Amino acid sequence: MIPVCRLADLPAGESVRLDTTPPVAVFNADGELFAIDDTCSHQDASLSEGWLEGCLVECPLHAASFDLRTGRPTCLPARKPVRTHEVHVADGMIHVRIAADVGAAEKGSAA
Repeated sequence: MIPVCRLADLPAGESVRLDTTPPVAVFNADGELFAIDDTCSHQDASLSEGWLEGCLVECPLHAASFDLRTGRPTCLPARKPVRTHEVHVADGMIHVRIAADVGAAEKGSAA
């Protein structure tokens, strides 16, 4: 598990980027925490710098949108999903367990 930040330091509607390989973004979507790969699958843009609306994040580069719950794109130009990761809170601290399989996002999807 990778420590992210204190829960109190990630207000609703905000995100934080982890400089892991590949980078991961953690979002607080109206009090629900989600973690996905930070790089848009369409082109190299940081999703943590995008716009959050409910459980969707819009890429700041070409407006592709991703569902934080599944990692799947909800509109073009992105066609491939991004990986999702487990998020846990313990003693007020957010932790992320990064998915081991880099190809996990593409399983079961029509890319």
